[in-house]
Amino acid sequence: MNKISFNVLTGFKYIYLVTFFALLAGLFHPLITNTSFDGVITGVLILFVGLAGGVLLYRSATSENRRGVFLGGGFTLMAISLYYIFQLTGRV
Repeated sequence: MNKISFNVLTGFKYIYLVTFFALLAGLFHPLITNTSFDGVITGVLILFVGLAGGVLLYRSATSENRRGVFLGGGFTLMAISLYYIFQLTGRV
């Protein structure tokens, strides 16, 4: 695979992730109710923090050198994401 098609494929993966997270965070609600997009942007950022935590947990399972660092960082990012979700829903 040449470098240009690899870059296009990588760019498409990230565009797909951002689009999926935006739809998951409720992109159409502000369009229908004519309100601000602040909740959608915050929701997308929270989902990316959770995704980063999941990636670190995966790396801890496949790495042998820094397993503890990846495990701790992954669970920390997951906990931060969960806290932000509770804060966004008003349960804190």
